[in-house]
Amino acid sequence: MIKVFQKFVVLLFMPILFSCGGGEKAEELISEEEHTKPTFEESKFNAQNVFNTLPDRQVVLKLIDENQLEYNPDHLNNPAMVKQYATELDKALNLGIYGSDLSISSSFNQTQESIVFLKCVNVLAGNLGVNSAFDQKMFERIEANNNNKDSVLEIVTEAFRKVDEILKYNNRPATSAIILAGCWIEGLYVSSKMAADVNQSGIIKAIISQRESLNNLIVMLESVKLEEGSQFVLTDLKNLYKAFEIAETTTKYDKAVIAEISKLIAELRTKITKS
Repeated sequence: MIKVFQKFVVLLFMPILFSCGGGEKAEELISEEEHTKPTFEESKFNAQNVFNTLPDRQVVLKLIDENQLEYNPDHLNNPAMVKQYATELDKALNLGIYGSDLSISSSFNQTQESIVFLKCVNVLAGNLGVNSAFDQKMFERIEANNNNKDSVLEIVTEAFRKVDEILKYNNRPATSAIILAGCWIEGLYVSSKMAADVNQSGIIKAIISQRESLNNLIVMLESVKLEEGSQFVLTDLKNLYKAFEIAETTTKYDKAVIAEISKLIAELRTKITKS
């Protein structure tokens, strides 16, 4: 049976995907094309604030192994929907969604499903003009390391770092921020579904503790000046933040405490994935 968790929430799979570290120069990450470096730098700082409030990948992988968490594909987005996303907003949000699903399925050693989600990520990345991050070399590396989930996650991490750098060097910080928002939203959604399944106080506490990362995500989205069509994401996240504030006042940790959080994140996630 699953034990009580100290610092667990499935959205913790995602900070690595947009971490600004990695050692490669930005010029190398954007192939040979010349791009103008954006004057906007605050989005990267705020993105790092989101990452800093989430535990390390190694912690999550260890918890999966030690607590025998079960993989449930029904919690993840339907790969068949990938061709339905038409606008840049839909593509960016769902690139984040599928990126999170790729990370989750890889963490649970679901090789075949990981390949399917990787294809979804590749399709949307191509549509957004960042498919150079997911080249043949990356696919070959994944195939060669498919028995080492940590290596696979690191390869995926590198690819998403490239996506982040390409977009920022093309003066598209809002698109990068939207992708991260999709990652965060999917992580919280899957976490809330898992919390409903196991109803353990540890995972409830972990979800509630994500108020700070949500606040940092909101700050980041505000700073990149989203277009009108994207504003619903920010509005819904602000409403979600209010639910977090209420949940923080509790002294009894069961799934009823996060019922409003679960409801709101499911509604937002549905808006994104059913576009």
